[in-house]
Amino acid sequence: MSERLQINNLKEMLNKTKDTYGDKPAYKIKIEEGKYKTISHKEVREMVDSLGTALIDIGLKDKRIAVIGENRYEWEIAYLSIVCGTGTVVPLDKSLPENELNALIARSEIEAIVYSNKYEEKLTKIKYNKNNKLKHLISMDNLQNVDGIYSQKELIDKGRELIEKGNREFIDAQIDNEKMNIMLFTSGTTSNSKVVALSHKNICTNLMDIGNALDITTDDTFLSVLPIHHVFECTVGFLFSLYKGAQTVFCDGLKHIVKNLNEYNVTVMACVPGIYERIFGMIRKQIDKQGKLEEILKKEEQLKDSTMEERKKAFKEIHDIIGGRVKLFISGAASLSPNIEEKYRLLGINLVQGYGLTETSPVIAIGTNENHRTGSVGKTVPSVEAKLIDINSEGVGELIVKGDSIALGYYDNPEATREAFQGDWFHTGDLAKIDKDGYIFICGRKKNVIVLKNGKNIFPEEIEGLVNKIEGIKESFIFGRQQSDDKENIKINVKVVYDRDIIKNTYKVETEEEIYKAIYEKIKEVNSQMPQYKSIKGMILTEEPLIKTTTNKIKRQENLNEINKSEN
Repeated sequence: MSERLQINNLKEMLNKTKDTYGDKPAYKIKIEEGKYKTISHKEVREMVDSLGTALIDIGLKDKRIAVIGENRYEWEIAYLSIVCGTGTVVPLDKSLPENELNALIARSEIEAIVYSNKYEEKLTKIKYNKNNKLKHLISMDNLQNVDGIYSQKELIDKGRELIEKGNREFIDAQIDNEKMNIMLFTSGTTSNSKVVALSHKNICTNLMDIGNALDITTDDTFLSVLPIHHVFECTVGFLFSLYKGAQTVFCDGLKHIVKNLNEYNVTVMACVPGIYERIFGMIRKQIDKQGKLEEILKKEEQLKDSTMEERKKAFKEIHDIIGGRVKLFISGAASLSPNIEEKYRLLGINLVQGYGLTETSPVIAIGTNENHRTGSVGKTVPSVEAKLIDINSEGVGELIVKGDSIALGYYDNPEATREAFQGDWFHTGDLAKIDKDGYIFICGRKKNVIVLKNGKNIFPEEIEGLVNKIEGIKESFIFGRQQSDDKENIKINVKVVYDRDIIKNTYKVETEEEIYKAIYEKIKEVNSQMPQYKSIKGMILTEEPLIKTTTNKIKRQENLNEINKSEN
């Protein structure tokens, strides 16, 4: 593994790597099917300097500037131009409705927004709302300044001219490494979402830590899939790729992931569990269609004690389905089923889990090929210290962490900051076990725990993991239901999202009644693997997906509300 490059801020990262990686490709952009353009690392750094210079020139020094849009290199250039010497960057969730966008823009006192075409109408309306400070709209798509809207491209050209004339305001701008330069909204409705205040020191510590754990080089190609405003994609995909001099390519959409893995010779992808489950399902279907499933399963059994490299060679045809060059899949942002993790690794596909939160920049722990335990999110990265508090009889406690990658706090919310950031320690709200070797196993969210009458704790995520292993089950949602005759007596129920075709073929059933019965028989098998008090007593079946965040986390309260609404 190459020696870790020391960086104190993102500006220093760009400057230190400019010559080292200069001519290497930073982005490969699809112009149309079969036609691409490449942007070098040197060009990226020149665009950042030019845009930053122009942003200061139009009066945005020390202002708050938002970025919103789909994953694309212009988004990344805008982010770096803001954070490396202009002001404070505020990445916004592109899936937000207009009223929530409006509220977030007002709350964070944003004065300019860099955006893609899709958001022009919404943002033009918001700009004329008197409740905010929004003055400038900057389009990623317009080639020229039109009707009071700036063109990002034209600003880059203007900044380049200013630099040529000797303007060094952005280039020589000093960065305060420990000041808030990044404002990130946690997922949740506008009224209760918190604004996480991050500094250059937070992010750069995390980049160095990830670099320490993962062997990534200039030969690697990252596929950018997850929404880029989310800290997992932003740090682990976008910024880490630039830090290591790798190349980034952008996914054409969730349906096209496997095609993109092939066409771009992708080596690294950071994604959510749902995507890995989907890819695995597709691989399994393809093998089944070729009549090779039995042969592959037999080979898996024979090679279960082999090295990953040996398995990779043995299952070359499966690796070729996903492009043939994948060396690392990172799963994060939600819990990965140990079953899926194990299946990938049996095929020699290096799938590891990472764990973190917006407040931790985000990576707290990550598994690696050398340090891997199925079901674990790995060990803490070098600069993070973790421990458990309020440990119960099963060895489960709340995970708390400290280190230089932990956020400064919640912006303008001293009460929430006091509650979560206690002394040097940040309280994650996640319940976990840590084994004797330091491997962390996440059990679930503290606030999701179902407490039974006898005082026993049930972690919904644990039971969901078992239910999701059932053939034909796409996802599940465990919830507690009070019994009408005894309000304190809570029974465990499950809402199951199933794949009708797989269920029919696997269990040879046709009618709704038969489908229900077949799945419930499987639920009984899950019950037999658990203590009696965790047994599932009721089941709701649906083909409709659960309500989730943009990073595939189950929105528990919203799903519960929907269940209650449909039954009243």
